[in-house]
Amino acid sequence: MAEPASLLEVRGLKRYFDASPSAFERLFRGGRRLWVKALDGISFAIRRGETFSLVGESGCGKSTAARCIVGLYPPSAGAIVFDGIDVGALRSRRTLAPVQRRMQMIFQDPYASLDPRWRVRSIIAEPLTTHGLVTDKTELRARVGELLQQVGLAAADGDKYPHEFSGGQRQRISIARALAARPEFLICDEPTSALDVSVQAQILNLMKDLQRQFGLTYLFISHNLAVIYQISDRVGVMYLGRLVEVAAADRLFQRPRHPYTRLLLETIPRLDPQGEREPVAGEVPNPIDPPPGCAFHPRCPFANDRCRGERPELIEAEGTLVACHAVEEGRLPVEPRAA
Repeated sequence: MAEPASLLEVRGLKRYFDASPSAFERLFRGGRRLWVKALDGISFAIRRGETFSLVGESGCGKSTAARCIVGLYPPSAGAIVFDGIDVGALRSRRTLAPVQRRMQMIFQDPYASLDPRWRVRSIIAEPLTTHGLVTDKTELRARVGELLQQVGLAAADGDKYPHEFSGGQRQRISIARALAARPEFLICDEPTSALDVSVQAQILNLMKDLQRQFGLTYLFISHNLAVIYQISDRVGVMYLGRLVEVAAADRLFQRPRHPYTRLLLETIPRLDPQGEREPVAGEVPNPIDPPPGCAFHPRCPFANDRCRGERPELIEAEGTLVACHAVEEGRLPVEPRAA
């Protein structure tokens, strides 16, 4: 059986932010231009109907990738291809609008992403009117009520303001707003991180139900590995603006290959305390001045001279894509992780 075609392809995506001192300071005090390489050439594809997740520590570039894909940040280099359309080649609002309607974003904080001055009905109706999907007022009211019911709220809730709802209910409103434009692709940037654990499970179950019902494709971003495991089909692990491992979720959690992935998985409680491995120590390097070679080498117990001087590229290793010289050379043993 053939695999589903890719809905989104990200090719060599880079996004740099200028962190230089002012021109005056550089002129009179010396110094050079400084750049934060938030994304330093990442590539991945997302198949139709699947959930592809990005995971990593804060500052690794996950949210920057999401904002580039949805058009909030212009890429510094690389290509974003959505359903065969090179999004970067679309220059006018008229040509961009049909693509942007098909991809929507759910943000991290439901308290900040909903305008407190608007009733919920107006918040959800905005994408419908902006994209010209509904013009009749009666039809618009009915459609908003339908969307609220799809996310587990009542149609009458449209008359309320965001502050009248709990955090989980506000995130349901955000999901209803994202669904209003009938998108095919949802970018979910830490959509459960501001919620209690019990509410997180409810939102994740809702999202999986909606995915089955409407055939949605998700890019899911989180630093919470338990959430990633529950929602994902495939996972990309990011470190300092680059992908270091890409694998099916089950394979990644059972047989992590990259030392950084193993470090992340050490944060998950295990049932065999005697089998605990020593966590990898250290902190994420400064993204303005990353180390040469493999950016993870200052924290990696398997690093050698090659790791310190040559940046690894993603290679296939037993069904996993991994950027690690130690894996390529067979210096890193495969360690299945116990449940």
